[in-house]
Amino acid sequence: MPKNELDFLAQRNRRRFLREVGGGIGMMGLTHLLGLEGRAGADGGPLAPKQPHFPGKAKNVIFMFMEGAPSQMDLFDPKPGLVKWSGKPLPESLTSQLRLAFISKDAKVLASPRVFKPHGQSGIEFSDYIPNIASCADDLCLVRSMHTEAFNHHPGQLLLFTGSIQFGRPTMGAWSVYGLGSESQNLPGFVVLTSGVGTSGGASNFSSGFLPSHYQGTLFRNQGDPILYLSNPEGVSAGTQRMALDAIRDMNQARLDETGDTEIASRIESYELAYRMQQAAPELADLSNEPAHIREMYGIDDPMTKQFGTNCLLARRLVERGVRFVLMMHASWDQHTYLNRELKKNCDRTDKPTAALIKDLKQRGMLDDTLIVWGGEFGRTPMVEIRNTQDPENAGRDHHPLAYSMFLAGGGIKGGTVVGKTDDIGFNIEEDKVHVHDLQATILHCLGFDHTRLTYKHMGRDFRLTDVAGNVVKKMLA
Repeated sequence: MPKNELDFLAQRNRRRFLREVGGGIGMMGLTHLLGLEGRAGADGGPLAPKQPHFPGKAKNVIFMFMEGAPSQMDLFDPKPGLVKWSGKPLPESLTSQLRLAFISKDAKVLASPRVFKPHGQSGIEFSDYIPNIASCADDLCLVRSMHTEAFNHHPGQLLLFTGSIQFGRPTMGAWSVYGLGSESQNLPGFVVLTSGVGTSGGASNFSSGFLPSHYQGTLFRNQGDPILYLSNPEGVSAGTQRMALDAIRDMNQARLDETGDTEIASRIESYELAYRMQQAAPELADLSNEPAHIREMYGIDDPMTKQFGTNCLLARRLVERGVRFVLMMHASWDQHTYLNRELKKNCDRTDKPTAALIKDLKQRGMLDDTLIVWGGEFGRTPMVEIRNTQDPENAGRDHHPLAYSMFLAGGGIKGGTVVGKTDDIGFNIEEDKVHVHDLQATILHCLGFDHTRLTYKHMGRDFRLTDVAGNVVKKMLA
């Protein structure tokens, strides 16, 4: 028996022996098992490139999230049948089971004033509000049959990005980097760019959830330092900073060796990545070396398109540098009022830069392995919402989860294609329903993953992005 605490600590008990002697054997075994699963990088780092389940067509993803839910029947899904019902309520047989956020079930139908025309060899019809996106018709797969269960913004965004309306799950970007790692040594594997006004889901759209924190999204700014506090304070030299980081790393490493806590490993990696980013991020954000025709193409010098255009150009530069997943969040498309005016403002800000990104990636030979996804968390109702009866221009649309539109392009996606069909008024889906879990499964497939096998054990069971559902939509694939 030990005489005192010091005597006790000096004794080599079984736990201490296994920690000191068995660690090397255990790590070799773990590395071997992870290698068999394609989860261990060449240098063993958490963000090192990893092999997917099978060769994927896409290496990177740019998810252009239109937060707030764009109106599909005013942009992507022409519904002349709405004219017949305009100004009248829909029959109770359609609305009896409908869940609405703000309007009543007897709200009157609002026909769209938008003009739709066919574009490209594919002849896909687009609204006059998005002529530049329409010019990319032959590169797009337009899905007109998206649906979801959530009819409010935050639950809808959680379901879209995490596969569940519960908090705490990893997001799509985190899953992608967990599965594939990153090809960038000096930038995060998952980067977030924001524009517009307002937000609903916020950081829950790019959280790592119960995955280690090095898989979470890193929020970049599109002016000034890309990341807050990226620059050293005045009087702190690079040498001084390196010495401080070395001391912190040694202390963290000692604690990691003692506890095996993966969050400490994430902390060490985050410090080192932040140090490398101090050199890489300013160069990334310096757009002065981009040719004038590229700046004009993205609308960088136009006040209307500058913010979103800058993010689109940054997204291209990020994937060029090996960043795996770029989430662009543009808020807000939540047009409950002044639909025609506010929808046009958002389209004027985003239409030209979106098309520029698609065309720029294509001309650089990058679209083939870069997957672009564009859309919101649900759609809008065929019925009108009026919050100010004294103003005839006040009309808007409420939330509609039963049928809406998104489009995809690039890495593994079949361009010039329309998937799905809604009824005459855009209320229900008639052909090829695509749930958000199906979208998630298809995105992972393009990256080279069987969505049922990309899992992480947490609280005693395996979790996945698609929860317990989802099917790859083969009609979307090239």
